[in-house]
Amino acid sequence: MIKAVAVDDELPSLEIIKDFCERIPGLSLEKTFNKPTLALQYLKQTPADLLFLDINMPALNGLEFSRILASKTNIIFTTAYSEYAVEGFNLNAVDYLLKPFTFQRFQQAIEKAMLFIKNAETNASSFITLRINYGLVNVSIDSILFIEGLDDYLKIHLSDQKPIVVRMTMKAMLEKLPADKFIRVHRSFIIPLSRISSVRNKIIRIGHEEIPLGSSYEESFIKAFKK
Repeated sequence: MIKAVAVDDELPSLEIIKDFCERIPGLSLEKTFNKPTLALQYLKQTPADLLFLDINMPALNGLEFSRILASKTNIIFTTAYSEYAVEGFNLNAVDYLLKPFTFQRFQQAIEKAMLFIKNAETNASSFITLRINYGLVNVSIDSILFIEGLDDYLKIHLSDQKPIVVRMTMKAMLEKLPADKFIRVHRSFIIPLSRISSVRNKIIRIGHEEIPLGSSYEESFIKAFKK
């Protein structure tokens, strides 16, 4: 059973989400909130699998809410404003529902969320699940050579296939990767410690590639590398 929470300052919107959730087997809407501050307090004590989150709320913007939320709750943004879509996906949301949305569109978002949650649970130790071109792709952790930051995108260099590009922040990517295996060594690079061939003059070699070691990341990298 997937446990969900809905946050929206408009009560009619919460009623629609409640009604839609009741129609979907395997989905339980545990709580609804029209005050985001109360929702934050609740989620700190009782994490949910899925969060329906409005964006344009007067007390606390939904985008800011998602940044404050410490847990890795899967988020489906709900809003009447399409201009928030790009930023919503940048925050690695599962989906983005534009009000007014139909039950069919809602169901599609839930199916995507269920697949995302299932893949995350099944492949937690060996794969990461990424959204690419509005689809979900499993990437083997062991196949990652290094990750390169390109403005609003990340380029994931792999040993067994061509690089893939995903719209995602470096911070969000680090949260998906095992902390004992990957480390950020530059504002534009994340690397797996096991792939390092050599380190010399602030240059990290991974195969034939040379990765710069940023000054602000040097101390943490040396500690991790020595281990």
